[in-house]
Amino acid sequence: MHPGAVSTPLSASSSVVANALTHQDGHGPTFPVVDPATEEVLADVADMNGSAALTALDNAVAAQQTWSATTPQQRSDVLMRAYTLMIQRTEDLALLMTLEMGKPLAESRGEVAYAAEFFRWFAGEAVRLDGGVMLAPDGQSRLIVTHRPVGPSLLITPWNFPLAMGTRKIGPALAAGCTCLVKPAEQTPLSMLALLGILREAGVPEGVVSVITTADPGTTMAPLLADPRVRKLSFTGSTEVGRYLLVQCAATVRRTSMELGGNAPFIVFDDADPDEAAAGALIAKMRNIGQACTAANRIYVQRGIAGPFTEALTAKMSALRMGRGTEQGVEVGPLIDPDAVSKADRLVTDARKRGATVRLGGEAPGGTGYFYPPSVLTDVPDDSDMMRTEIFAPVAAIASFETEEEVIARANDSEFGLVAYLYTNDTRRGWRVSEALETGMVGLNRPVVSTPAAPFGGVKQSGIGREGGFAGIEEFMETKYIGAAV
Repeated sequence: MHPGAVSTPLSASSSVVANALTHQDGHGPTFPVVDPATEEVLADVADMNGSAALTALDNAVAAQQTWSATTPQQRSDVLMRAYTLMIQRTEDLALLMTLEMGKPLAESRGEVAYAAEFFRWFAGEAVRLDGGVMLAPDGQSRLIVTHRPVGPSLLITPWNFPLAMGTRKIGPALAAGCTCLVKPAEQTPLSMLALLGILREAGVPEGVVSVITTADPGTTMAPLLADPRVRKLSFTGSTEVGRYLLVQCAATVRRTSMELGGNAPFIVFDDADPDEAAAGALIAKMRNIGQACTAANRIYVQRGIAGPFTEALTAKMSALRMGRGTEQGVEVGPLIDPDAVSKADRLVTDARKRGATVRLGGEAPGGTGYFYPPSVLTDVPDDSDMMRTEIFAPVAAIASFETEEEVIARANDSEFGLVAYLYTNDTRRGWRVSEALETGMVGLNRPVVSTPAAPFGGVKQSGIGREGGFAGIEEFMETKYIGAAV
């Protein structure tokens, strides 16, 4: 945290919003961006239509050959300059994110650092693109394998991490030599517009990255999804929308990456330290006010430790201060919109009707802003809606279990398989259960798994492909084989 930063942010709010708006393309109709803490309109952003989206695609197609012809070192240098600029402008970017999305400034600063790291990571990957040469088994030819950029890419990002989900896609796309069109969520376009300004300042030519802002994504995106010139779609969002997009991409047999929904189990065995596990659960549950696909959704605690764990987690949750994210000391900001508050209320009501006990919170406070308090429920049954869908709110759902075999079966009983968390002091059990869990990622005695250096993604209906790590850039590359006579 920068000294004194929390006391002055609102004085800069008008300027950071205005600066972001200077980077938007398009004229004509607009749509409002609302501060979820105050319900006030922050700005009116260009509401681009399908025709404007196709113009952006024309520019991306025109720029593709030139951008792919740049050297890996040139692309690396551009990404490193963008990384440096993001770090230098942490305070402005963090304030902008907090204003349009609601998360506390401390979390927004953390996201800026995390988002910038994707540019630094893929700046390194840009100069490590490799291939291979081998003699054919019959000795008659050389088998040469090279990698080429897949081409113009459509990147669709969510509202909950408006910067990091952008850099996690833009970074590898640019490093691989792909031009890209970025469609941010309509709730949080300002952060992406500010990022576009940074990329242009860092040396990304016009047409290589375009941002498409729209309040009607279905209509605006339809021409792009039907256009065969879009050779790659990378989407982060709900499984429901992901299924629809996969159907649309089938017509052109387009390369896709899908980072979809989650329903993360958080498992605590009775050999774990209850306070340490509760501290981990707090982080895994409350990151981004619970609005994360990686958030701990189903907390399973072995019966022998259920009491002490619940007491520790409830105490930690009750100590969190709720308010506007720009206020000093606030740890829980608003949810993104009224529907999110209604969903939390509906899930809590359903769980109570099915026998769950509310230990903390459990009711929206009303008044201005889309707030929902930190809440803890115990004895939440497996057939409750809360245990079958993403909560996406600061609500901890706790259930107990008896045996290792039982909790593995319950944890795997989901159409989702993004991430799981596991706390145990038994090393063998830790490895054994980690291997048995049907998820793409596991946090073993660790409440955060996201890092640019690791492959992020899930199995089952949580997605296709991986972002970050060594695999991230491969999603934007095509493999070409050349058979050459000896």
